[in-house]
Amino acid sequence: MSDVLSHSVIPLEAFTDEFSATPELSSVALGGQITSVSDEFFAEAFHLLLVEPAPSMKGQFGPKGALYSGWETRRHNPTYDWCIIKLGTSGSIVGFDIDTSNFNGNEAPQVSVEILHTDQKEEPLDHDSRWSEVLPKVNLGPDSRHLFKIPQSTTASHVKLNMYPDGGIARFRVYGHVVPVFPSDVSKPFDMAHVFAGGVVMYTSDQHFGVGSNLILPGRGKHMGDGWETKRSRQKGHKDYAIIKLGAPGALEYVELDTLHFKGNFPESCELHAIHASDHLPIEELYKDGGSQEWTQILPRTKLGPHRQHYFQLESVAGQLYTHVKITIHPDGGLKRVRVIGRRAADHFPEAEPLQLTETPSISPPPIATLDGPSASGPATIVPVLPLTPEAFAPFGHVVQAYGDLDAAPRGTRITAAKGPVCSPGPNFGTADKFHKLAPILSSYPPGSNAAPGLSVYRCRPLENVAADRTTELTAFERHPYTNQAFIPMGKGAGEGIVDPADSYLVVVTKNGEDDKPDVSTIRAFLATSAQGIVYRAGVWHQPMTVLNKPLDLTCVETQIGDGSAADCEIVALDRIKQVIKLQLPSV
Repeated sequence: MSDVLSHSVIPLEAFTDEFSATPELSSVALGGQITSVSDEFFAEAFHLLLVEPAPSMKGQFGPKGALYSGWETRRHNPTYDWCIIKLGTSGSIVGFDIDTSNFNGNEAPQVSVEILHTDQKEEPLDHDSRWSEVLPKVNLGPDSRHLFKIPQSTTASHVKLNMYPDGGIARFRVYGHVVPVFPSDVSKPFDMAHVFAGGVVMYTSDQHFGVGSNLILPGRGKHMGDGWETKRSRQKGHKDYAIIKLGAPGALEYVELDTLHFKGNFPESCELHAIHASDHLPIEELYKDGGSQEWTQILPRTKLGPHRQHYFQLESVAGQLYTHVKITIHPDGGLKRVRVIGRRAADHFPEAEPLQLTETPSISPPPIATLDGPSASGPATIVPVLPLTPEAFAPFGHVVQAYGDLDAAPRGTRITAAKGPVCSPGPNFGTADKFHKLAPILSSYPPGSNAAPGLSVYRCRPLENVAADRTTELTAFERHPYTNQAFIPMGKGAGEGIVDPADSYLVVVTKNGEDDKPDVSTIRAFLATSAQGIVYRAGVWHQPMTVLNKPLDLTCVETQIGDGSAADCEIVALDRIKQVIKLQLPSV
């Protein structure tokens, strides 16, 4: 095939249309790495895979000469130089961005690209007979980006960049489609938006400071620059959004939204919608602002906090399948990662996707293991136990905790730092940070009831009725109609952000239904560390205090009459005949 037919040159202004929704398989953010190189005398080849654009280092010199952010070899090579790159994940390749920024007069004049695929641990050598050329020798120019599109290749695990005869290249980006990796057990939940699972950020309304594709990368990143951040809005009611195509159709359970490093520029709030749609819908049908009527809200607008992970149970109907998720932020700001946890449809085959918008199909829920004892005739529902966070718990009460990074506290929290002004030693004579009035102590007992506030201690024994699949049945709720109720652990404090099942307790809550009984469709379950206290709002239905693996003392702060009447505590048992509710506990 001639060079003209084997590839095409893409104008720089067409980058968004051609490559913005295609993962960068070679990026160091995905685990891409240089495995071998012919020469890197002036500048090391690892620069090729860096996420950030190449900065100018004009006027800076080292022991070998001028400094460059890129790969630069010695002069006068009689043949060519080469660099072998192991992709962050295997995939089929569709194009390249070969950037010679800042190399002017010492840029590589020409390059070609070869690929191969191997599952062997040994890294391929430059003369391996399996190398196959996908981009023939092409010309490069100085100090500029060069975009090349090729017919979709076979699956590749390694790429070889050949430079003729020598010189410098600043960045080398390989774009393609990930070969998705799914759990072998279809019933096992996993992050369906993750790039390694085949997730793709298809569209963003704005990515002024940080690109949307960062949302689904591995890990939590290094700094504010490797997340998604939009420009500041000045219009009332503004919102930004990103649309993520999941790696496969699936039933969705919960979402993790991470605002790491976004301390003064995190979104005020967010909401999530989902849809089951085709890969081939026109962009205006699916990705336009507001979307179509087929979008289903799976997380109502909810406040976010700075510099931490948030976990929210989704309101999708059990068993319904979705292919895309839209995260909308109000009014603007930055997110580091979006993790959409769900279960893949057992009969999904990527090549068999429908070619038009479809009604949301459904699948049968995974089989539920039952505990020993009498069985119920009603259907079983699994509720995931998620890490406790102030924003997710806000509809039910308050979370009482300190923050190692003061900037991670919820917005509006008054904090007196230990290192105060010179004239003040700070609270506790400079040995403590004080987080003021994280929750009020409230009661509304009728006059003459003789209710009074007080402190109690609950010594809780570990939960015993846990099945082999780490589920436990929920049997009852209680509420306190006239007082809020706080529980403060008295065990050792866990490290911030670390959930140790051995030093943790369960918090299970639900909203009140129209029949003035617990609405089991709104159950939320959280795992709290011994460094977190909680305050139930008055009248909130909650499970009695439950610890997991070892005894834990908790101080209870409440107002009560103390006569054992329903005015102090009302208890309702769940009807197991109608429905069995089980909590999915975290693995030990």
